[in-house]
Formats: sequence, structure tokens, C-alpha cells
Amino acid sequence: MSVLVRFLGAAGTVTGSKYLVEHDGHSLMVDCGLFQGYKQLRLRNRDPLPILPNKLGALILTHAHLDHSGYLPLLAKEGFHSKVWCTPATRDLAQILLPDSGHLQEEDAAFANRKGFSKHAPALPLYTEEDALRSLKLLRTVPLHQPFEPLPGWQASFTGAGHILGAASLLLEVGGKRLLFSGDLGRPDDLLMLPPEPPPAADAVFIESTYGDREHPQEDVLAELGPALQRAAARGGTAVVPVFAVGRAQEILHAIVQLKARDALPRHLPVYLDSPMAIHSTGLFARHLGEHRLDAAECRAMEHSAEMAMSVEQSKAIAMNHGPKVILAASGMATGGRVLHHLARYLSDHRNMVVLTGYQAPGTRGASLAGHALTLRLHGQDLPVRAEIVQLASASAHADASQLMAWLRALPAAPHRVFVVHGDMEASDALRHRVEAELGWPALVPEHGSTWRV
Repeated sequence: MSVLVRFLGAAGTVTGSKYLVEHDGHSLMVDCGLFQGYKQLRLRNRDPLPILPNKLGALILTHAHLDHSGYLPLLAKEGFHSKVWCTPATRDLAQILLPDSGHLQEEDAAFANRKGFSKHAPALPLYTEEDALRSLKLLRTVPLHQPFEPLPGWQASFTGAGHILGAASLLLEVGGKRLLFSGDLGRPDDLLMLPPEPPPAADAVFIESTYGDREHPQEDVLAELGPALQRAAARGGTAVVPVFAVGRAQEILHAIVQLKARDALPRHLPVYLDSPMAIHSTGLFARHLGEHRLDAAECRAMEHSAEMAMSVEQSKAIAMNHGPKVILAASGMATGGRVLHHLARYLSDHRNMVVLTGYQAPGTRGASLAGHALTLRLHGQDLPVRAEIVQLASASAHADASQLMAWLRALPAAPHRVFVVHGDMEASDALRHRVEAELGWPALVPEHGSTWRV
């Protein structure tokens, strides 16, 4: 019996990670992500899967980011009731991210209905906060390096991937085959996270390629962020920093602590963290000491580096500070959340600044800003972009092309095939070419919906 893998997401695109693995009448899914970015991609979130959710035997999450976990509440809502395997930190983060995702979807739908700018009447969320809370009951945790059996006769184990708290690569052994899913790989020199661990031997490797065609700059985030924020503060402006609530928010906070300690930023410069999800995620670092680079004192300093805006009232009150300030708010690609209200307030003033802190998927507002758009559509209106736009090249949580190649070179033996996934087509194909040219291994970029025998 062969092993079949169906690519239901992150194939030719950087979002919606879902891989359906089938063998001998049984199946499980590796990752369960939402599609984000272009509308035609987001519409896939409403497409039925090629398997009934109640026929799916298990689910394994490599990490908690929504493009890897955010479809779970909808899957559970539609009848999935089996176990979801993940690391303990991934569970802790999912308990924050998934209900927040449902809540934001409800808020966005309600706002669209009030303002009348949705093409659907009424606008409906994919799932609700309550749907997300119910889906969390399915989570089962297993630490790194401990073998587990997601289905009878199927063996699995996690190794550290860096990237964010709890992120792991997955080795799945079934039908005499070893399948290695990289998940999202972090950087060896990340400011917060430990380097990815060397990969185990595998017959087939599924490697992410977010930065498959690019190299990160030599300078670190402090060298980029400090002068930018100093520049905005000097002209009395507000720096709006769209952040990913898990990972980038904490890296920027930690960087600001260091910059102020070095007097590279005014120590009195107000900093706000306007994201309940990011606030809760920041607190998790102290609970998972040893899984990242920070010690207990550095975790405390990070938690006290900003004024935390939990409530809507606290978020609105930030605007009452008319002097220079820094506002960190989710989401990191400006696809939703409180950052949209700050962009609407500050985007049209040349004194202000928007600092983009990570990868901006095509079709997102963040990608529009990175592409020097003259206007940005927010809440049904096109607003002029007059603020300075800064994109940090050094703040990515993903390995660059050479770091991805180094991870592959660390494999104990050559795999039979490499599947290049989780990247825009140009990035994925560039990495495919390097794998074939430099390593001599068969590699391909699978198409969305395609099926391959391993």
C-alpha cells in the first residue's frame, strides 16, 4: 500500500497550510491553516475538503500561527472530532489565537453589516469565538523528541523548528515511508528563538520556502529599528507597527528594551501594545523558559516595556497622547484587528510612520504598503498614504534561502524527493532549482489540490 499526500494548501502560495496523508483506508492532516491574502485565496476557506471532516482520523499541528492552525475551528464545526496533536507551547498559543480569530471574524462581520460595505447580506464569519473554544478541547500535547502514535500503526515525533514558541518539524512514519514536514523554519540568529534542530532522515521532505529566493541582510533588527523609530520620534510622529501577535510583537518589544537601554531611543518614548492576543502571548515566554533565548529577567523586562491596551476603551485612549509614540498592534499584515483603526488615524500624516515587521503576503494591506501604494482601502474607504513606510528586512521569523539549504544539507541521507511548499511561486521555484542544482535531489513545487504517491 502506497502513501498518498494531497496538497490542500500552501502549494504555490505561502498560506493555508494543509497536507492530507492517506494510507490503507486511514487519513490524517498535517496542519490546518487559513488562507490569507488575495480574495481568490481567502475564498478557498469556504471550499469543501476532499474528505468529510468526520472521516479524518487525526490532525497534527506544526505550530500555532493561523496559516497553519486557523482552519481547525471550522473543521470541528463541520464534524471533525478526532485528536489534534501538537507541542505544549503550541497548545498554549492556540488557546489564545483561535478564540481571538473567531472573535475578530465576528467583529469584522458585524462592522461590515453596520457600515453596509459587505457584498454579502448579511456578512457571516467563518466561525465564531465559541466554535474556536469548542475546537480547543480536541488538542493533545506531546513534547519534542517523544514518539507518539496519531493513528494505530502510524508513528510521529517533533523536533524544534525555531520560528515561534512551540514550532516544530514533524517526522511521520507510515506504510514503511518516512515523511518529514519542516513546518516554518526559524533563523539560526533569531533574536528570541533557538535555531532549528538538524532534521532526521526521511524518504520525502516537505520544506517551506517563504524566503526561498531571498537572503536576509547582515544587519540585525536593532540596527534597522532604532534609526527608524528615532526618526519618527524626532518629528513628533506616531509609529504604527503592525505585528504578528506571536513572535514579532515580542521581538520588537525586546528590541525596544535593548534600544532604550543603549540610549538609541528616548527612554521616555511611550510604547503601546494594543493586542490582547499579543499581550497574552508575551506572558507565555516566562512559562516556557528554555525554549527560547530569553532568561526570566529579560522576559519580565519585555512584559514591562509597553503600556498594555487590553480593552477597546484602552485602545481608543491611545489617541489621546498627541506626542511621539510607538503603537504595536495586530495583525502583522494589516488584514484585520485593531491595527486597522490606528492606520486609519495615522496613515495620512507625513510625520507618522508605518513599520512593517515581517513577510507581507501578496494581496494583503501590508503588501500594498510595502509596494508603495498611494492609497489604502480601510473600512470601505480609500485613504491617502502620506506616512513614511519602513519595511524591516531583518525582522523575519523565517529562514532565508541559504539557511533553508543548510537545513536540507544537514539531512543524514538524500531523500527520494523534496516537495517545496509554503511559498509564493517565484520563491518556491527558486528554492526547487537550488535543491536540484546544488544537491542533485529531485524536487518539485506541487500544485494546489494535487496528489502524490510517496
